[in-house]
Amino acid sequence: MSVNASQPAESPLYPPIDAHTSGHLDTGDGHQVYWERCGNPQGKPVVFLHGGPGGGAKPIHRQLFDPERYDIVLFDQRGCGRSTPHASLDNNTTWHLIDDMERLREMIGADKWQVFGGSWGSTLALAYAEAHPERVSELVLRGIFTMRQQELDWFYKDGARNVFPEKWARLVEILPEERRDDVIAAFHERLNGEDRKVQLEAAQRWSVWEGETSKLLPVDASQSHADAHFALAFARIENHYFVNKGFFSLDNQLIRQADRLKGIPGIIIHGRYDMVCPLRNAWELKQAWPEAELEIIEAAGHAFSEPETMAALVRATDRFATRG
Repeated sequence: MSVNASQPAESPLYPPIDAHTSGHLDTGDGHQVYWERCGNPQGKPVVFLHGGPGGGAKPIHRQLFDPERYDIVLFDQRGCGRSTPHASLDNNTTWHLIDDMERLREMIGADKWQVFGGSWGSTLALAYAEAHPERVSELVLRGIFTMRQQELDWFYKDGARNVFPEKWARLVEILPEERRDDVIAAFHERLNGEDRKVQLEAAQRWSVWEGETSKLLPVDASQSHADAHFALAFARIENHYFVNKGFFSLDNQLIRQADRLKGIPGIIIHGRYDMVCPLRNAWELKQAWPEAELEIIEAAGHAFSEPETMAALVRATDRFATRG
């Protein structure tokens, strides 16, 4: 394990680039999944998995990879970003997303690819790698989240609220007192009800709560995370996955089945002061997957955009860029 003791960023993001190819994958069961490809078509294949679920990929995510050495695939998972139908929960499970990934891998003709994911993206990356270890050249993971009940309870019951009491109050003030013991279930009713106004208000509260607790230094997420189009997909899809415990058959499934990762090189990057996904998650994954390297970023919370976290992520992708 290596520990980053508040060192200055060593590797900035690569310059902005455009996608050279994009399209929509017809899943055959009601979804059109947006995908794009950038960088070098003859380069090392890598797939970027965004967070949420429901967050969507952004142009800045392309900049985590050397465009001369990587063939970079990004996609918006079902129901969010540029994928349609917007905010749809139908046929939207972890296993559907894994199937989509396999179809995208086959589409670009890659036998193996690097899988890069942060937050929920780390969950999906682990699930994919445990299902298809032979298809993964390396894993680069940030802000580990494994969908265990203890992790959901931390963020929606009795953990993060103690660090952000005023932000928690804004989240739950729309709920009756008697419904605040199970915030995930209470929001599920509102996010899936018939009243559009109630639905949107719940979505914005849910989205802003996560947005404004993600960084070590305070951030105003009232605009970016309260955007109606973004918030509706983010909140509905994320809540849908949480209510269904990620659609895993076992609690702690990703840690329990980490032996399937044996032989896959991996780097885990996690902020010391991550209040969304506590560092303990990354530590326990490392114990179950000893081949992985764990890099703790001392001056960081959960967000990928914090400077030292971005630098560590670029160092990781640079390190694997020439690996066969």
